[in-house]
Amino acid sequence: MSGLYDLHTHTTLSDGELLPIELVRRLSVLGYEVVGIADHVDCSNIRTVVETTACLRESAARYGVKLLCGVEITHVPPEEIAGLAAFAKDQGADLVVVHGETTVEPVAPGTNHAACVCPDVDVLGHPGFITPEDARLAAENGIALEITARAGHNRTNGYVAVTAREAGCMVVVDSDAHAPSDLMSAEERMAVARGAGLTEDECRRSASINILSDLLGM
Repeated sequence: MSGLYDLHTHTTLSDGELLPIELVRRLSVLGYEVVGIADHVDCSNIRTVVETTACLRESAARYGVKLLCGVEITHVPPEEIAGLAAFAKDQGADLVVVHGETTVEPVAPGTNHAACVCPDVDVLGHPGFITPEDARLAAENGIALEITARAGHNRTNGYVAVTAREAGCMVVVDSDAHAPSDLMSAEERMAVARGAGLTEDECRRSASINILSDLLGM
């Protein structure tokens, strides 16, 4: 695969503006080959979100996109993250993102740690001032930290990049898209990565679709 990926997008299944298939279509035109729809979930809607997204796999494939049916576990008590992540995978989720301790929302303390020790979590989204200890745990468990384009959440991108580098942790570059204007071209993705302070080699690796072989076994 040589195209682009985005593991963190939202649709009308939570607080996004686009129907899932329109999101996929718009990203396919921009050159994306892998799209993760990771709408916000708690215990009330995991099954519905995964089942509804899964019905679009064939439609996405017609546009040349491998659709990853995902969830973003959001604002739940940290003690519930492991159980919900396992449940999401049991329901058929390809991808589990956890809404990390961004500095612009009242995420419960301990959320980052709970995500970093959970084997069913794939990506810790916008983890804010994640501790070096939690970043090392993420590295040990094969969990990627996210460099995000999302306004507000991206305030700590530079800190996340440095902390991930020192911990030996995988880094992914995602849009956290909620609207058409949030979708990024290849050049915009690289600008986000460079703006976070990643080296050119780190930019190429984090922005490359090939990182998904290490992260998701693709």
